[in-house]
Amino acid sequence: MLALIATLKIDPANAARFEAEFTEVAAKVRADEPGNIAYNLTRSRTEPGTYRVMEIYRDDEALRAHSGSEHFKAFRPTMAELLVAPPEMEKLDVVV
Repeated sequence: MLALIATLKIDPANAARFEAEFTEVAAKVRADEPGNIAYNLTRSRTEPGTYRVMEIYRDDEALRAHSGSEHFKAFRPTMAELLVAPPEMEKLDVVV
């Protein structure tokens, strides 16, 4: 298994819109991606507008399927519009 943590910085004025849009995408990820094990949006308690997406996939193929999914590709322009900095991605191996 592998994990991905994506750090996303959003203008706090757009936080409600971002969370609503992300909620829709997350529902599609959970319903339509059998290789996805976890897909959670978290919000920093100390850094306004900072979110981290915690994702776990069965394997690299499942992560590629997520990246190429229609729902994720459709969400990219909205996310790009709301980001105030490029996303930071960290890929990890799940140990336990």
